[in-house]
Amino acid sequence: MTDVRHSGSAPHRAPAHLRPDPPDATLWLGWVLFIGIVFIAAGVINAIQGLVALFDDDFYTTSASELAINVNYTVWGWALLILGAALVASGGGVALGYAWARVFGVVVATINALTNLAFAGAYPFWTVIAVSVNVLAIYALVVHGGEAKALRSARVRPR
Repeated sequence: MTDVRHSGSAPHRAPAHLRPDPPDATLWLGWVLFIGIVFIAAGVINAIQGLVALFDDDFYTTSASELAINVNYTVWGWALLILGAALVASGGGVALGYAWARVFGVVVATINALTNLAFAGAYPFWTVIAVSVNVLAIYALVVHGGEAKALRSARVRPR
């Protein structure tokens, strides 16, 4: 059946970020929440990798000079530790439906993907997984991230 409430042209709707009422929740809301949880988990993993790089240079089988960016593991450790904290903050904000967290999450996911590509010599298998998850996260946040706004206003209604 077709919806005959709106005859003629479709009504003008403001962009999602300018609407006062949150959009109705769809199944993508679950994906956005999943991305928030994945960001938190990836942030913890990055922080652990950073701490390992800071405290045990001999842990990685690849020498730092063989990585895409030739800096010592102390620099990599601090970079991964800071990136991990940013991912945890972004994941928490995304799970709570904040618009700033969506923007921050896209930026951090992009930086995380590039960092993992540069760190591929140390962990090639993990690089493939991390970059794939980051691409999925960027898509989910850009296209469907606004649906998490419904969580803050307690208006979750399945479509």
